[in-house]
Amino acid sequence: MKLSGHTVLITGGASGIGLALAERFIHYGNQVVIVGRNENKLHALKLQYPSIQTYACDIGNSEQLNLLVTQLYDNHPELNVLINNAGIQHNYTFLEPANRSDLVAEEMTINLTAPIQLISKLLPLLYRQQHSAIVNVSSGLALVPKKSAPVYCATKAGLHIFTKALRYQLENTNIKVFEILPPVVDTEMTTGRGQNKITADELATQFFRYFQKDRFEAPIGKVKLLISINRWFPSLAEKILKDS
Repeated sequence: MKLSGHTVLITGGASGIGLALAERFIHYGNQVVIVGRNENKLHALKLQYPSIQTYACDIGNSEQLNLLVTQLYDNHPELNVLINNAGIQHNYTFLEPANRSDLVAEEMTINLTAPIQLISKLLPLLYRQQHSAIVNVSSGLALVPKKSAPVYCATKAGLHIFTKALRYQLENTNIKVFEILPPVVDTEMTTGRGQNKITADELATQFFRYFQKDRFEAPIGKVKLLISINRWFPSLAEKILKDS
């Protein structure tokens, strides 16, 4: 993939990993379109980077998602890179008596269903372009789960497998399918969780090396080590991640 000349859509792009990726794409001279739920963050981002386009949308809401897709077809017919970055993690145990149905539904929708739906709806648009890419942001927890976030881990594992299967389907087309597998990244979502976090900027730096070389799976930071440990010593990988 070239580093410039793209029109890039990033969900969850107003902060964290999404913002770091947006800033890097802007740096390389791309047109960036940001989707997020927080209108205040989107407004502040627009003031900082006047060239970007922003859309307030809860991608977990089907009506809002359909409206967003219509706007993208109308306003950005040149869109050729889709980055599914929006995600949410809740930590809880099913042993607690509280009703977790809403939390489960939110994680399932934001992390898995919505990205798949967005890909399905935007695929005809991406297919029109000469060179296109889909980038799904999963997690090292897609490979080895942790005890405190079972639904989050399940959704990221589902996204990981979906990304592989989609890559098979699109391998003879103009659409390349990438996956970012981050470790614990220092973002709002991980506040109070984990140690020795990498920055979102470092993740973006590492990902662009994979992106430029068409290396479709991009394990970031410690996830490269996790993959090796899980391949040769899976029980050790599980022990390391279980209570992380």
